[in-house]
This record gives sequence, structure tokens and C-alpha cells, in this order.
Amino acid sequence: MLVGAIISTLAGRLTSFGLADIRGAIHAGFDEGAWISTAFTVGQMLIGPPTIWLGATFGPRRVLLVSAGLYTLASILLPLSPDLPTFIGLYAVGGLTSGTFIPLTVSFVLRNLPAQFAVYGISAYAMNSELSQNIAASLEGWFTEHWSWQWIFWQNAFLAPLMMLCVWYGIPREPINREHLRSADWFGMLLSSVGLSMLYAALDQGNRLDWLNSGLICGLLLGGVVLVAAFVIHEIFSERPSVNLRWMIAGNMPLIGLLIISFRFVVLSTSLIIPQYLTTVQGFRALQTGDVLLWIALPQFIMAPLVAKMLQHIDARIPLALGFTLIGVACFMATALTRHWATDDFLASQIVQAIGQSLGFTALIWFSTRHLYVGDAFTFGVFLQTLRLFGGELGIALMTTYLRVREQIHSNFLGLHVTGGTYLTDERLDEYARAVLSRSVGAAEAHARATELLARAVQIQANVLSYIDAFTFIGLATIGSLVVIVLLRSPSPPAVNPVKG
Repeated sequence: MLVGAIISTLAGRLTSFGLADIRGAIHAGFDEGAWISTAFTVGQMLIGPPTIWLGATFGPRRVLLVSAGLYTLASILLPLSPDLPTFIGLYAVGGLTSGTFIPLTVSFVLRNLPAQFAVYGISAYAMNSELSQNIAASLEGWFTEHWSWQWIFWQNAFLAPLMMLCVWYGIPREPINREHLRSADWFGMLLSSVGLSMLYAALDQGNRLDWLNSGLICGLLLGGVVLVAAFVIHEIFSERPSVNLRWMIAGNMPLIGLLIISFRFVVLSTSLIIPQYLTTVQGFRALQTGDVLLWIALPQFIMAPLVAKMLQHIDARIPLALGFTLIGVACFMATALTRHWATDDFLASQIVQAIGQSLGFTALIWFSTRHLYVGDAFTFGVFLQTLRLFGGELGIALMTTYLRVREQIHSNFLGLHVTGGTYLTDERLDEYARAVLSRSVGAAEAHARATELLARAVQIQANVLSYIDAFTFIGLATIGSLVVIVLLRSPSPPAVNPVKG
């Protein structure tokens, strides 16, 4: 479970941070290369619904061994790809195979661990998810600067066989369920897989293609909505549905789903905003950006067992609310941002956020499991995987668009106050011109460079203001999440436990 969570999360994050290096290595343009990360996560989304049937029919052991083996092969071949289509195809295979890791390992923990240890299993999953998400920048930077970009993928060729070894010795063999084999809901699985994948691709590419101004995005959104709606109707009237929709809409589950999506959104303050600020304003590379994200990753080793122990004795809603509160506090702390901030300036807020993320995510997943029966374990694994991916992508799409719009607004307002011929503008231009005169050919070139420096200063300030707005937005979102937490009810019946105990 630990290795599976690391591989599934780390692979996508490494590619996100290393996308520029990968594009350059395989000679792909910006627009062509934009589909690289999309192919991987769409593959994970595509395999989600069938994973329920695969796990119930063939058992987690067989599925994970085959998936990890194919993933190893794809990871070895990826850097050797002769062209972009081959690369994208192999990476999509990597997404399809790694998409089974989290649903099946989480469901195994829920179905097989004794009750007193299940909370530690869930805590380990949460720890590894947060850990792998926040060490990716440091790893990518280290690989590209000290070894080569190929190790972004080859490192998985070592992790996946380790996972296979753990699965071989740790997960018992189960007989093939031939009844499931004969009664598979192929139509339902096809509708849900393709529909969700189309929606995900639309979210991932929407900001780049300007959303509804793109025919491709409109087609993906419309097709995805129609297929998902058809899937829901099909499942309602199907005698043997592939997904337990009744469980998903019963009791607290809709609110829990909303909180999972909300959590994936609020952690963007570290996974998206800070890296973008350090890259855009300070000009940092991935290895330098990773230094600040390590302050989220490293405390997880200490927090994971402490949170697990806490959850054995108190209502999970308490640490859940505390976690969201601390994330909100960290975001409001970061609104003091200036253009001079570097890694050390984020230290205090990141430690607060690290504690909040560990408390919030572990408590959220553990509270979710209190609503499960054994038969829903596979459904829960896919439910968690799908919302984890969708929540993250929905948040990225929203926040990327929000940052772009806010930067344009601030740039326009700042530009209104930078008018040629005014005293303050001329004084600033003269300062810049004097600073670059010794490195310029004449006063005319110095003045031209001074104008460029002033434009750059305005752009940087507009970016800083947009990042402050983003931190404020996420901080307010945590307050909204607290309102949802208040609406959660105790599991009914109490302590319905999916695990054996």
C-alpha cells in the first residue's frame, strides 16, 4: 500500500515539475507537450470504474501483480521513445496500470487489517500521499541536475518491482470469481470510464485552450456530461450495477465527497501557488522550489502515527475541523507575501499547513471508512481515487484560471498608474537607466532597457498581488469546508466497520 500510493502520486507530480525538461528532451512543442501529463491521469481515470470489477473478480493480488509488471515495463521504455506519439502512448499505459494501485491497496487494508490496525493503514496511505506529492519537486530537480531527465521515469522501474514483492508476500491469493466474470456490466463500465475521462481531459486542457472558446473543450465537456448521465441512469435500472450508487448518495457520503474535493483544492496553496510564485517571480528551478515543499513532506513522518493514535480515541470530525482550520490559518499567514519572499519566508506557514494537512486528510479518510461494509471496499477505493484526481484537477483548473484573470486585472490597474511623462515614472526610469548605463551602448539603449525593467517590475507586482488573492481565496474556502464539517452526522449505525476485528 505504501509503495503503491507513492508510485501513483509521485509519477504524476514528477512529470508536472519536469514537463519542460521532458518536452525539450523529446523535441515537443508547448501545445504538443501539454498532452503528456493529461495522458497519464486520463489513463488513471479510465481504469477507475473497471478496477471495482477487476478486484472483485480476479482478486487484488493478481491485478496488482500484472499492473505493476506492465507499469515497470512502460517506465523502462518511456525515455527510449523515438517520438511524441509513442511517448504519450506508453505514458497512458503507465496511467492505466498505476490507476489500480490506490483503489486495490486501500480496499485490501479495509477488508483485511484487524480493526485496531486499520487506522494506522489509513494513516500510512495519507502520509505517503502527502509525502510523495511534496517531494516531487526536489526529486525532479535532483534527477535533472545530477543525473538525467530519464530518471524521472526510471526510478519507478525500481519502485514497482518492490511493490510486486510486497504484493506477492503480503496479499493472499483469492479464487477467481467466475460469477462476476460472466455477469460483468461492460456497458456501465464503458460509460463511466469514458465519460469521466472526457471530463478530466476538458478540465486539464481548458485553461490552455480558453475553455468554451475551444470546440474541443466544448465537445469533451458535452460528451462527458452525456456519458456520465447515461451511466447514472443505466446503473439505477441495472439488475447488476457495476458501482454501488446507493452507497455513494446515502448519509454523509455526498458531504464526504465534497470535502475530499475541497481538501484537494485547499492544498493547492502549497502544491500550485507557492511553486508558481517561486518560479515566476524568483526564477527558481524545481530543486530550489522543492526546498519549501519539503516542510510539508517531512513532518508527515511524525504526524502520521500521532494522528492515527488520536483517531482511536476521539471523534474524527474534531481533527478534521482542526486540520482545515490550520490550513486556512497558513493561507492567511501567506497573504503577507511580497516580491522579496523566498523559501525561508514560507517556513512558518508551511509547518502550520503540514500539521493541518496531516490531520485533515487522515481524519477525512478514516471518517469515510466508518460508513463502509466489507462489500463496499472496492467501491470506496475507486470513489477515493476518482475524487482525488477530479478534486485536484478541478482545483488546478479553477485556480490557474483565477490566477490568470487576477494577474490581468492587477496588471491593468497598475498600468493605469504608470504614465509616461509623470514625475514618479520618469524618476524610476532614470534610476533604471543609470543602473544599466555602464552595460549599455549609449543612452538610448539604456533608456530602452530601463523601460523593459519597469514593465517587468509591474508584471512581477501584478503576479504577487494575484498570488495574495489566491491565498485569500483558499483561506475562505477552508471556512466553507468547516461549514460542511458541521453538517456531518455520526455514522449510522455507529462504528460500522469494514475491517475485520
